[in-house]
Amino acid sequence: MAYIFGNAYVMVYKKDLFYPYNLLPVILIIVYTAIFHLQKLVFFLAFCTPLAITLKELGLSDGMDLSLPSEPLMAGIMVLYIFNQLSSNITDKKFINHPVTLLIIVQLCWMLFTTLTSTEILISLKYLVSRLWFIFSCYIIMPHLFQSKKNIINFVFCYAAALALVVFYTVFQHAKFNFNDKAADWVVSPFYNDHTAYGAALAMFIPIMLCFVFIKSISGYMRIFALSLFCLFVFAIILSFARAGWLSLIVAFSIFVTLIFRIKFRTILVTLITLGSLFYVFQTEIFIALGRNNTDAEGGFSNNIESVSNISTDASNLERLNRWSCAIRMWQDKPILGWGPGTYMFKYAPYQLSSERTVISTNFGTNGNAHSEYLGPLSEQGIFGLLIVISMLLYCTSLGYKLVYSVAEPEVRILVIGLFLGLMTYFVHGFLNNFLDTDKLSLPFWSFLAALVSIDLYYRKKEKGIKAL
Repeated sequence: MAYIFGNAYVMVYKKDLFYPYNLLPVILIIVYTAIFHLQKLVFFLAFCTPLAITLKELGLSDGMDLSLPSEPLMAGIMVLYIFNQLSSNITDKKFINHPVTLLIIVQLCWMLFTTLTSTEILISLKYLVSRLWFIFSCYIIMPHLFQSKKNIINFVFCYAAALALVVFYTVFQHAKFNFNDKAADWVVSPFYNDHTAYGAALAMFIPIMLCFVFIKSISGYMRIFALSLFCLFVFAIILSFARAGWLSLIVAFSIFVTLIFRIKFRTILVTLITLGSLFYVFQTEIFIALGRNNTDAEGGFSNNIESVSNISTDASNLERLNRWSCAIRMWQDKPILGWGPGTYMFKYAPYQLSSERTVISTNFGTNGNAHSEYLGPLSEQGIFGLLIVISMLLYCTSLGYKLVYSVAEPEVRILVIGLFLGLMTYFVHGFLNNFLDTDKLSLPFWSFLAALVSIDLYYRKKEKGIKAL
């Protein structure tokens, strides 16, 4: 009753406080759930992340951005977890001592150090804090949830179901423009900032949805639901015209083929190093051959595929080359410490060469970052930033192969394949774009990684107990 009278008072005398006042019950419910039912809150976080909208999209901010309600939830979960850790020491030492966790800790420590030496310390501090709540809420807390195979499956379904709602909205909006490839870039708004992030999310969930179809412990209705989501996501990624997403799925399928033939990761790594060496030796001839391709990403699906290797006229490809070149030149000026986490977009403009600028180039940092999860850290955190990311890529790939070949229980192996291939789509995507500074891709990336680590710790060595999960 008091709340109703308070609401009436606000509507009459304090109209500017109407929305904050009416958010109080929601906040209280979330706080109660976080304290007494944290597992349900994590599932809710997975569901609301694809549907989250930023302050800028809502027209509430021109400066600092925040994704609502996902990022406040992530920050709250992080604070709650730290409080519980300090009071009860709830973290499993096996998880902390796992190589993936140690690599993440090393990365965060180096990020902190380069934040203190940053050319824009406030920007870097904000970047570091957001990375912390991504990792705490999407990785550190997950082993408590993922010791159950059922929870891993339900968590993935929560995100996928919400992503399906985004797909329906996007396809409906896209249909108004006859599925034009240019419209594909912005019809994903307000849920995703462009079609490349949308395509990256779809690519991550396509393998796992297909794998769910073959897990017999999942009910028949949910397996049909998984198959429906698989078909929907494949349809959606085709309409997205996200070429990086298509490429990542092709690579994921190639990795799946190597898993079928049980090819060792060591063999694949040697092959990739050999191919990379050949590319370096014959790079001039390769770039000349690529320069003959002038197919633009217009005119339909086939043209978009052909334009992937067009580095002569395709503005999107040329702009990526421009951003990558800027990142390398920035690194050459600050090779050890870099410019500071999150500073690339504010510092790269003077490093553009007039011969490399494109029609979509900008001097004001309005069109994103380095478009690479590898060159971005190189320019912002120096050579060690890049080496840490490469170490994570190599170890996570090795872990995926090891788990697929060593897990005895068939259904867990199928689950590992789906998680591993989904994770690899993002590692591949990271060569062309970087979205780990957003909630949309951070949540599936870090949670997929946490699921693999959990399986490595709690499933692989206890195969007899898996059937009971």
